[in-house]
Amino acid sequence: MARDLISNRGEASGVAIAADLLRLYETAGEGDRTAFFAALAADFNPDRSRLVAAWSRFETDGWSAYPELARAIEAPRQELFRRLNLAPGGTAALVRMREQLLGMREVPGVALVEADLAHLLQSWFNRGFLSMQAINWSSPARLLERVIGYEAVHHIRDWTDLRSRLDPPDRRCFAFFHPAMPDDPLIFVEVALTNAVPASIQELLAPDRVPLASEDFTTAAFYSISNCQPGLKGISFGHFLIKQVATDLQRDIPGLKQFVTLSPVPGFMRWLRTDDPQLAELAETEAASHRDRLLARALDYFLEVKDAKGRPIDPVARFHLGNGARLEQLNWMGNSSGKGLRESAGMMVNYLYDLPAVEELHERFANRGAIPIGKPVRQLMTKLESHSKSMEFQG
Repeated sequence: MARDLISNRGEASGVAIAADLLRLYETAGEGDRTAFFAALAADFNPDRSRLVAAWSRFETDGWSAYPELARAIEAPRQELFRRLNLAPGGTAALVRMREQLLGMREVPGVALVEADLAHLLQSWFNRGFLSMQAINWSSPARLLERVIGYEAVHHIRDWTDLRSRLDPPDRRCFAFFHPAMPDDPLIFVEVALTNAVPASIQELLAPDRVPLASEDFTTAAFYSISNCQPGLKGISFGHFLIKQVATDLQRDIPGLKQFVTLSPVPGFMRWLRTDDPQLAELAETEAASHRDRLLARALDYFLEVKDAKGRPIDPVARFHLGNGARLEQLNWMGNSSGKGLRESAGMMVNYLYDLPAVEELHERFANRGAIPIGKPVRQLMTKLESHSKSMEFQG
């Protein structure tokens, strides 16, 4: 069926074959899917002799031969994916297919298939194709159910909890949608409008909190960003969403002066268990008694510890710093839930988006790895350093 689909059949029969093939794929077991991907990896590669000939002409004729080379180098499986995309629901099916491919990367040849599909999805989910929409309590129930299911940062307990995040006048939610998947968000961000930089999620989501009056709004806090489609992993558009939301809010609410996040630190305790297992054990049993030590290690985690590419090891930090934000403030016991204690010893962090400086900070981080820090972080560093010297003197 795949071979028939990429042959020179008419468009109408091609759509029918694509729909049948996708139905067959959806009902296939894991073994058959693995065999299908293995066949795509082995039998749907570029024609080697054609590629060699095209490269030879490129070396002889230069850029005038480039179009032929580009056609020769493209694997036929890319055309297969394009034609599968013609079927009703094809785009969503291919996103699910990539999710499954990502779980099979150890299967020989599957990485080639995944790379080709990712290349196409990167183009199809370009920011220019996406629309930003507000989600509120009057949105369709099906969409609201998906928000509850997709929320990945702070679990939504029930419909009452959801309403407390969408209905009050000091709360907003925005999502990106693709025209081929109009009822399914790609990513959404929850925003709290406040009069100060929030230091804890407990305070922000307290069931008995009193909503703030609109004239008191000074700060927009992005407290939850959830990617909804695992099949689009690595195809980033979260930074576009944050910047557009910030721009739109600033236009609609002139009193807003600052844009910050209240972000988790998902990898801190995992790193600490390896780097300082004794302190990690103490953090799990008596964190309050070791507050300064844990804050100091958190500063090391953000500012000193790097991955193999020289970037901060924390994925949330990489995301926001790469978007041009600065590390503004560390919040002790910003998340005292069980998950917060397990992942970050209860700490949360604020990243600040200074809109006029975003592009400059992005360039500095991308080109030099520079991590900008705000005044609260500098003050914390000074305080911890003074406390450490004092303890040494007393010792």
